[in-house]
Amino acid sequence: MNLNTVTKIRRPGSLDEIGSWRPSYAWLAGGTWLFSEPQIATDTLIDLDSLGWTPLTATPDGLEIAATCRVADLHAFKGPPEWKAVPLFRDCIDAFLMSFKIWNAATIGGNIVMSLPAGAMISLTAALEGVCTLWPRDGAPRTAPIVDFVTGNHRNVLQPGELLRSIHLPATALAKRYAMRQMSLTRLGRSAALIVATVDDDGLDFLLTITASTPRPIHLRFERIPTAAELRHAIDERLPAEGYFQDVHGSAAYKQHITYYFAEQIRAELA
Repeated sequence: MNLNTVTKIRRPGSLDEIGSWRPSYAWLAGGTWLFSEPQIATDTLIDLDSLGWTPLTATPDGLEIAATCRVADLHAFKGPPEWKAVPLFRDCIDAFLMSFKIWNAATIGGNIVMSLPAGAMISLTAALEGVCTLWPRDGAPRTAPIVDFVTGNHRNVLQPGELLRSIHLPATALAKRYAMRQMSLTRLGRSAALIVATVDDDGLDFLLTITASTPRPIHLRFERIPTAAELRHAIDERLPAEGYFQDVHGSAAYKQHITYYFAEQIRAELA
């Protein structure tokens, strides 16, 4: 879609070139949402591509994912053999509903910043205990766990002009075993539920991550793999019936049901 209100595109070599932030500015990464509908309040796009951030940086501490990393780049990432959770990258990416153009243009940061319940990169990075680095317009960089970054449907902790710089996935999470289940109303459609659990090889540190069926990601952590009754009780304690996200992709009651169903399937698989 043409954005008829945009009169300027800036391609800075560094963020110092931006100066003061105006409400009519918008960061541009892949642009898959920006160019999907009119942006009547926006007159200037600031292209992050010109900053030249390295998409993926693997170190012994984990994986640093630049906010401008393309979906296609993350899908192609292999990682060292001890990072057993890397195939989850492709599992979550395959839960996207996207054309080949989006596949090659959409960014990891863009999907996270949109902060939709069905954001597959939110599901991925929350399940792998990701931590965001945020760059405020004024002040020192700050960090926030992905599970706390998203606060609701299309809501997050970003302040005006603040930028998501990167997401760090710790090596400890990448080394875990995992199981995932996802449900859509159609074979290629928006997720009604996307549930992931990770656990150490010895059965300790079991982490269940509930997304898509809830407005924001939910973590349930156990010292060891729980029993079916323990898991069901923990879900009920954290998620009352009104805590599920109801939309055209499923009622709250339906999403609660498949959350229970998938969580137990995952628990049994990892046990």
